[in-house]
Amino acid sequence: MLLLRAVLLLLVLPTHGQDAVTEGPGVRLPLPKGACAGWLAGVPGHPGHNGTPGRDGRDGTPGEKGEKGDPGLVGPKGDTGETGVTGVEGPRGFPGIPGRKGEPGESAYVYRSAFSVGLESRVTVPNVPIRFTKIFYNLQNHYDGTTGKFHCNIPGLYYFSYHITVYLKDVKVSLYKKDKAMLFTYDQYQEKNVDQASGSVLLHLEVGDQVWLQVYGDGNSYGLYADNVHDSTFTGFLLYHDTN
Repeated sequence: MLLLRAVLLLLVLPTHGQDAVTEGPGVRLPLPKGACAGWLAGVPGHPGHNGTPGRDGRDGTPGEKGEKGDPGLVGPKGDTGETGVTGVEGPRGFPGIPGRKGEPGESAYVYRSAFSVGLESRVTVPNVPIRFTKIFYNLQNHYDGTTGKFHCNIPGLYYFSYHITVYLKDVKVSLYKKDKAMLFTYDQYQEKNVDQASGSVLLHLEVGDQVWLQVYGDGNSYGLYADNVHDSTFTGFLLYHDTN
């Protein structure tokens, strides 16, 4: 340690007889004012403590606007909010523009089946179909005047009725469907009077069913009568057809 200090002193000592500092060849500068001849530099001291931080500087000028960044990722869907209060009904809007005319539909088919017939003479044979040969209407030919029977060609609900002039004998008439009597009418003849008997019924028929009138009993109740001023008629027609 002592040796190091001695070396440092030798390095800093001026040359003997030197009392000025040489600036350049042939030029000598005077020593600094107040400097002593033969002065020695001291050992460097320790670094001082950091000074107190200075005051904040003024705000700088705002920089230019940067470029728009990329869109961020879509966040998760939030919870459904509560239903709001129903608002007041708004005013009625204007009528819309009429739509285009539709295509023509298929023509509706009208199902027809009807007949109306009458007697041309007295009936004297019981327990067989009565042949009504006086035709008022039978355009579809569903009634057969040779047998006295109506033949069903369209399944559905039918209405049948008959109006009988009673004369000379009592009358017992029944309306049959497929060999089964469905309706009975009895009228007792009053001597020297012309009487009337009638009946009507609704029947559902299938294709091929037959309906007719006939006198029933022991053969003494065949007072059905017809002439040029008195008629006995039998009528039937389809009300509506089956849809299935």
